[in-house]
Amino acid sequence: MPPAAVFSGDGCCIDPRAISCTQYHTAVIILFSCVVLGCDDLDYAIVRTGLQVLANVSLGGERHQHAVWRQFFPEGFVEIARVRRKETSDPLCMIVYVCCDGSHEPFAEFCKEPGLTIMAEIVHTASTAGFGEDWMKLLLSRICLEETYFSPLFTMLSSLSPLSVGDIERRTANFASEQAYLLGIMSEILNERIREIHVCNDFVLHVLAIFRRAAGSVNFTSRGHSSLPTGCNSIDVLGYSLTILRDICARDSSMGADGNHSSGDVINAILSGGLLDLLLHLLGELELPLTIRKSMKQDENHSYTPPKVCPYKGFRRDIVSVIGNCAYRRKLVQDEIRQKSGILLLLQHCVSDEDDPFLREWSIWSVRNLLEGNAENQKVVADLELQGSVNVTEITGLGLRVEVDPNTGRVKLVNIS
Repeated sequence: MPPAAVFSGDGCCIDPRAISCTQYHTAVIILFSCVVLGCDDLDYAIVRTGLQVLANVSLGGERHQHAVWRQFFPEGFVEIARVRRKETSDPLCMIVYVCCDGSHEPFAEFCKEPGLTIMAEIVHTASTAGFGEDWMKLLLSRICLEETYFSPLFTMLSSLSPLSVGDIERRTANFASEQAYLLGIMSEILNERIREIHVCNDFVLHVLAIFRRAAGSVNFTSRGHSSLPTGCNSIDVLGYSLTILRDICARDSSMGADGNHSSGDVINAILSGGLLDLLLHLLGELELPLTIRKSMKQDENHSYTPPKVCPYKGFRRDIVSVIGNCAYRRKLVQDEIRQKSGILLLLQHCVSDEDDPFLREWSIWSVRNLLEGNAENQKVVADLELQGSVNVTEITGLGLRVEVDPNTGRVKLVNIS
């Protein structure tokens, strides 16, 4: 396949094969000068045109990509990335992606200092000016999901200065808006390409660490009245890290959970990091769903003092969804939830709640996963119904009913759906 055509500033079409080495390097230098002068003059149309030409040049093959990279990396790219406009950021991301995709050496340089500074500035620009094309997502998918550079990038965004990976655990609980934005974009990428991309354990474990840190910094005494994003950095970090964990658990489960923890299992990695304990603890400390609170007797309501409230609409649902995805065809997880008294807790959430859209659906899904192929859990639910701890409607909503086995005299759940 012939190399892509290059368009010069006057609109003339140039075949990259027809450009001599001297002419090519001269053209790159001229483009570099135009871009820098364009930034100084705030003539973003010139900057964008120069970048589009440079992007076309980089499509001409490895020799051209190498020349572009050597001329602009890192100072030129950093200068362009600091122009806070998507009209310049989009073509810049394309240039960087094409150069890194065509050769191992540029990508290796991009993933360490000072290359990550470029990516941090790109994210900063997108967080304020937005983006119009998917080149930034492609870059982030490569360096954060497939490779192990999410943590240093996330940490760098707190001040846009290089910090060591270990600093993420030692810093204060405050988060920068760029960090919340990055997590929101990573959540989008996972949701859009959940079955296409490989996710490394390093990314998942760092997201869990961020979620744990955010859970310790959010004020759960102030009820949230909006869904994500809320505009509060800590709450957005909490919510986006939770949705990332939800999608990762859904992806890993759907790709072949066998009911056991295998060594290469992403869910196993985050469960070993204490995810289930944290989720059950958070869910147990939240006030009861609105539907249940309304149905409580007046004297019960007077004595009821909720320890914590949801910081954003959908928080309770998101917790339940992660638990349900983890329990899908995983008996060890199902058993652990039973041993931690989590079955009744989840049954209490099989109700509609205007503050948590789809809470009932996710809770029913989660309880079904807890009961599937697990006789011990089924017996617990049957006993709870007989004791009056759960309503019959909660059981029938799962497509089940309680019966007494005439042979053994033991209670059991029967599928009626």
